[in-house]
Amino acid sequence: MGSSGIAITTTISGLNALSHRWLDTGMRSRGWLTWWRCGALLLVALLLGFAQGCAGPPERKPLPEDLYARSQVPGIPNARFWGDEAPPYAEDLMTLPPKELRARYPALVDQPIILLAISGGGSDGAFGAGMINGWTASGTRPVFSFVTGISTGSLMAPFAYLGPEYDYLVKKVYTTYTTKDLVKKRGLIGMIEIDAVADSAPLRAVIAEHVDEEIMQAIAEEYRKGRFLLIGTTNLDAERPVVWNIGEIAASGAPGALDLIHDVMLASASVPVGFPPQMFEVEVDGMRYDEMHVDGGVSREFFLFSFGVDDKALSKRLGAEGQAAVYIIRNAKLKPKWHAVERNILQIAGRTSSSFIRTQGIGDLYREFVGAKAYGFDYNLAFIPASFDAESKELFDPEYMNALYQLGYDLASKGYPWKKQPPGQKPQ
Repeated sequence: MGSSGIAITTTISGLNALSHRWLDTGMRSRGWLTWWRCGALLLVALLLGFAQGCAGPPERKPLPEDLYARSQVPGIPNARFWGDEAPPYAEDLMTLPPKELRARYPALVDQPIILLAISGGGSDGAFGAGMINGWTASGTRPVFSFVTGISTGSLMAPFAYLGPEYDYLVKKVYTTYTTKDLVKKRGLIGMIEIDAVADSAPLRAVIAEHVDEEIMQAIAEEYRKGRFLLIGTTNLDAERPVVWNIGEIAASGAPGALDLIHDVMLASASVPVGFPPQMFEVEVDGMRYDEMHVDGGVSREFFLFSFGVDDKALSKRLGAEGQAAVYIIRNAKLKPKWHAVERNILQIAGRTSSSFIRTQGIGDLYREFVGAKAYGFDYNLAFIPASFDAESKELFDPEYMNALYQLGYDLASKGYPWKKQPPGQKPQ
């Protein structure tokens, strides 16, 4: 640091101790607020001049906007696409002759199309993990045609996609790890010099441990049958959602395919300021550039229907029999909780964050409800009930997560009463 900087040895735990004096227990229990607290304190530090003379992160070579259409991940041309445009496979699905379509997507033939979306929610993803495993125990869990995941949802989506054989991994990931197993704290200087409050290397290690070569090959095999596993991130340069076709990556045979899958999963769960953004290398005409990606929840909490694909017409072309359906597991409560906000920057920032996430998620529920009705899909929604009142003592609290996992498991194993419309929507 420069001579005008202030030498300081405070760590995140110290900053949290300070902020805990200003936030009551109920507010502290919300994992998302931890990152906002630290982010707010980091901002204060910056304003006080702590960052003067500090070295920054590596220099970027960002992809110019006018080159995006021709850019690709090296060796995997169709690895990703914009989440607000038609995907590369849309034309095949809608225009291939029926015989070719059936040969290319055999897993979608003569059976209803079933879509599963797993939302963000941090440690509240334990609810979704319990739901997935309880669904298996109920004997009613279907084979999903499409599985999508965002943020915490991206961490369990591969296992939900592969089927009940991998339920044990879903439970392990959401019931056995603590904050220190997943997050490496940085000192204040480290926060300023780099790009985040914490280091996500431990989380990436956990992802790599469980999504190994065997898992990747299993994903590739299911993709060749015509099933899709899609994970969402946010391209921060473009301020747009991005969808990564994990099956395409897994089946590509590219040398770095497995590492790319790990990076995508980590990017989808990289809460801005909390975790570092993930940088992806792309190329155009032999030149290499980078893209900055962060948590998929920045642009939307979950997603289902693909732009440019008429799922109703697709079902007809595939000869699908039975009722097509969408299932949404929202790893959050939908009902707002009253809390008197004190007039300080941390409480205001935290309350604003939680309000934004909740209302954005409700908007997403309505978006997919409209899609389901337009395409003739049965709409099914699950979310954390308001009656669940356990408090989390840390960002990833095993006791809290086990309780939430068990709740999801119990509800699903007994036959979950799926909601047929978003909150406030009259039954139809």
